[in-house]
Order: sequence, then C-alpha cells, then structure tokens
Amino acid sequence: MRETSSARLSRLLSLIPWLEQHDGVAISEAAHHFGVTPAELEADLWLTICCGLPGHGPDQLIDIQFWDEDGQIHVQDAQNLDRPLRFTATESTALLVGLRLLAQVPGDHDRAALASVTAKLEQAGGQAEESHTVLLDDVDHSVVADVMTATSSGTVVRIHYAGASRDEVTERVVEPGEVVEYQGRRYLIAWCREARAQRTFRLDRIRSIAFLDESTTAVTTVQSIAPDRGTRVRIRVHPRSRWLLESFETHDLTPGLAGEHDATVMVADPAWLVRLVLGQAGGVEVVDPPEIRARVRSAAEAALARLDSMESWG
Repeated sequence: MRETSSARLSRLLSLIPWLEQHDGVAISEAAHHFGVTPAELEADLWLTICCGLPGHGPDQLIDIQFWDEDGQIHVQDAQNLDRPLRFTATESTALLVGLRLLAQVPGDHDRAALASVTAKLEQAGGQAEESHTVLLDDVDHSVVADVMTATSSGTVVRIHYAGASRDEVTERVVEPGEVVEYQGRRYLIAWCREARAQRTFRLDRIRSIAFLDESTTAVTTVQSIAPDRGTRVRIRVHPRSRWLLESFETHDLTPGLAGEHDATVMVADPAWLVRLVLGQAGGVEVVDPPEIRARVRSAAEAALARLDSMESWG
C-alpha cells in the first residue's frame, strides 16, 4: 500500500527529535525504529535537510550529516525541532481513557506504573482534559475479579444491583454468561432467575457479589430458554441505536432501505421495554404487538404533558 503524505509528514516531524536523542545511530537502526527501509529513511533525510526557517539560506536549513561511510546520523542543527511533539487534546484524552480502563482490569498489573504514567500524561497534556469530559465507570476491582471468576468457573452468584431506571438496589440470583464491553462500560450478560430471562448488568452498578454452591447451565442453554419466555416484540432499530442489536438476543433480523433494522426480541418486562424505547428518543420503535406500541405512545404523551406543565410553571 502506498504511503500517504500525512503519514510521512508525521514521521518526518518525529524524526529530528528522535535523532537528537540518539546521536550517531546507524541508518539501518533508525529505519527499523520507524518501520521503513534504509532507502526510505535516506530519502526522508534528504528531504529534511531542504527544510528550514523562512529565508532558506544555509544557516536557516536543518543540517544533518548522514552520508559518511560509517552510516551514522548526526544532527548538526535541528532548527527548533529538537523537542518531541506534544500530544493534541484528542490524543491525550484517548491515551488517558485507555490507561484508566487498563487500571480497572483485574490482575497483577504494575498499578504504580500505571498511576505514574497517567499522572505524567495529565501533566504533559496541560489543558487537554479541560476541553474534554471523560466519564468512566468507577468499578470495584474486587467485584470485577469475582464476576470474572464466576463466568470462568460457571458458578451461580447473588448480586445486589443498583438499577438505573427504578433508583433502587435489588437482590438478584444470576447465572453468569459472559462479560462484554461497549463504549467504555463493561456489562455482565447473565440469566436472571428472578426475571426468568436473560439480562444485562452494568458492572459499576453491582454493589456486592456472593458465590452460591451451585453451577450455572451452559450459555447455549440460556440462549435457548430465553425465546420461550416473556413477550415476543417486533422492534425497528434506527442506525444511531444499532448497538442495541449487539446487546440483546434478536431473531428474524431484517435490514431496511434507510439503514434501519427490524428484529424480534423476547421481553420479560414490557415496562422495561417502554423505558428503553423512550430513552432512545426515536432510535427504537415498537412495531408489534399493538398493545405494547400503545403503551409506548401513552408513556410518551404523559412525558410530554409533564414537560408542558413544567414549562408553564417556568
């Protein structure tokens, strides 16, 4: 694949500071570091020495010596390119998100090193984080470790779970299936004995977890039981809410002309589905059955009425 001009420019901007820190490095070693051939690196060097400050006289150009027989590179005059490039706000934020997610992963990582790198990146980033708000789950490491143990060993667990919609902590006995991640959050997909259906639990909402002295059924059994339970609902999912199709077990998936998808899902609690549809703000529609479609319409009208009432008071 032919290299893009932006990729080469990025390498050229990184080249001079790196060579400053590795004076006398061999062309072959430098080429290996930047992932190019020695010939390509020499071409970069010939291009670089033609660059410099306005005026473009000999004393304003970058001066690099690399043509001697020993094949070593020496930067004579870097023309203010001797310091490494600073991260942009977006780059700094992306790295910080990755480091903080890594710190949440259970295991015997060197957490002191992670904390040190994170602190240094925050300091080097300057104002980067002030223009980017990043929300990450505050997940208890012990809970994550217990969830991973339960899924790998196939052990039934009792959890205390803080629901997002009902603002209450409930006790559930679940059979863990697998842990998935979406947009920086981790979820436990499990068979909930209370609901008698497959459910998805956010790990940061699990307040405590206890192991029970019994084994789970296989994940395939959970998936085969789910379609026989609850209410069969046909929904239409628009592109911006397509991620939902990866979070639930769907059947008869049919793509539409405008990027939407119709799918059938099994719903144990229709009230939960009503809240989900309203929360997606048009991203999900109920196609069938009519009674659940009517419940969504009624709930939406009630919400709009409350909003109008609040505005009239304001």
